[in-house]
Amino acid sequence: MKLVLLVAIAVSAALHLRADYRRAWRQTYFFKPLTTVLIIVFALTLPSHQSAIVKWLIVGGLIFSLAGDVFLMLPSDRFIAGLVSFLAAHVLYIAAFVAAGGWQLTPIAAIPAVAIGAVLLGILLPHTGRLRLPVTVYALALLVLLWQSVGRALATGDSRAWLALAGATVFIASDGTLAFNRFVKPFRAAQLVVMSTYVLAQVLISASI
Repeated sequence: MKLVLLVAIAVSAALHLRADYRRAWRQTYFFKPLTTVLIIVFALTLPSHQSAIVKWLIVGGLIFSLAGDVFLMLPSDRFIAGLVSFLAAHVLYIAAFVAAGGWQLTPIAAIPAVAIGAVLLGILLPHTGRLRLPVTVYALALLVLLWQSVGRALATGDSRAWLALAGATVFIASDGTLAFNRFVKPFRAAQLVVMSTYVLAQVLISASI
């Protein structure tokens, strides 16, 4: 069942990308949310070897991600609504990681987040204009997600923690590419990079259940 769902997720994501590049918007409106719905189903089918709250926080994050997907694909600009939806998703993912491994305050675990944040915000903020504050708040939430996932992986060494860390890292690559494409310099391969890393990140975070 899980393998079938993973194949379905990959196929749906590929069809979404194909539709995007062909500007077949009706297909985009179908396959983009379908991909996230399939990831939600995948997460729901996984047995939780941790507290049940961890599973439901991650599922909640996926549901907010689905809302963000819908807002960002609408023809009218719903960037702020999408940003808020994904911010809520990251807050729920942070809560899930903390519920699974406790709040991680180890300074060494914050080093990757601080380094990536300095580079990312240094590149983006000069180009964000009136969106500087919401972009900064969103980036900080994403970096806290990375910090907590690094701390949990180092503290526990658990395979689920390493999956969560991989997911958080790939999520930063996805969102960083999306932001660079939107605010700094658009490039044709952006959608391919953004969506492939986004889907992978969500699957990895779900698998950490």
